[in-house]
Amino acid sequence: MSVIKLSNYDAKMGKLIDVRHPLEYAKHHDKRSINIYADKLIMNPSKYLNKHDTYYIMCEKGVLSKKVIRTLTYYGYNLVQVV
Repeated sequence: MSVIKLSNYDAKMGKLIDVRHPLEYAKHHDKRSINIYADKLIMNPSKYLNKHDTYYIMCEKGVLSKKVIRTLTYYGYNLVQVV
C-alpha cells in the first residue's frame, strides 16, 4: 500500500477523498478533500471511482482509510493513503 503525507499531496495528483462520517468531516477537514463515507464507498465503489484513476484516501487517524484501501485495492482500484 502506498502512503504519502498530506503536506506532499497536490490536487493535480488526483482526488483527495476523506472517508470519515459526514458529521466528523463537517467539524474539520482539508479544504481540498471531498467526503465520501467509507461504508458508501466500499458498498458501491463504481459509483464514485474509476479503476483507471488514482485516488488519495484519508481519515483522522488512518484506520478507516486503511480499511477502505485494503478492500478496494483487492477489487482493482488505485488508492494511496494520505496521513
